Amino acid sequence: MAVSRLDLDAYLSNLLKVDQFNDYCPNGLQIEGSLTIERIVTGVTASQRLIDEAIAHNAQAILVHHGYFWKGENQAIAGIKRSRIATLLEHDINLFAYHLPLDAHETLGNNVQLANELGWNISGNLPKSLALYGRVDGMETGATLQRKLSEALDYDVQHIGEQNDEIETVAWCTGAAQDELERAIDAGVDAFVSGEISERTVHLALESGVHYFAAGHHATERGGVRALGAHLAQQFNVDVQFIDLPIPV
Repeated sequence: MAVSRLDLDAYLSNLLKVDQFNDYCPNGLQIEGSLTIERIVTGVTASQRLIDEAIAHNAQAILVHHGYFWKGENQAIAGIKRSRIATLLEHDINLFAYHLPLDAHETLGNNVQLANELGWNISGNLPKSLALYGRVDGMETGATLQRKLSEALDYDVQHIGEQNDEIETVAWCTGAAQDELERAIDAGVDAFVSGEISERTVHLALESGVHYFAAGHHATERGGVRALGAHLAQQFNVDVQFIDLPIPV
């Protein structure tokens, strides 16, 4: 079966409520390719490696969380950016990218998918934030939660805090959301989980007593695009292949 580029673009824009977000990049179709799409490759980031995988799979579309044309970057189509875009155009491959809309989606989003993977109970969002908060499944300590995150995400999770402290409540936001720790502190949760960590994050965690878990930017953001791809495969009866290309951050 196949879906048209126009229908897929419209469906995803509506499903992910793209118009509700003021993002750092355009959400939706970023590079136009074939009008007819029979095979889609999904991944976290539209790197050259992922593009090469899409070519190998004879895909007409790539769907990612991290695409191109970020605010503040050099706008020139040169160097690595030129090479990536030239490859997509040469092979008539569409590039669809969804950043904040895919973090926030109530069933397919990165944050919800992380909770599902760990069995956390969601209470809601932290104030003025995409971050979610809730309760862990049962009782955890710093050590057991670090281990469960590492096993679930296949990533060496960093933990800031006492290993034997009990953890009942947790807030989380995937990717580079370490500065949401301040909102987690204000909310009074026991722990905060994100993808990345910064030098300032360590001090905030230690001085506040809120445990911090850095679980990997890539590792925490595989869930959304993988779930979205599975949804599209069922919705349109097209071939969707998730390609995982792990990186150490």
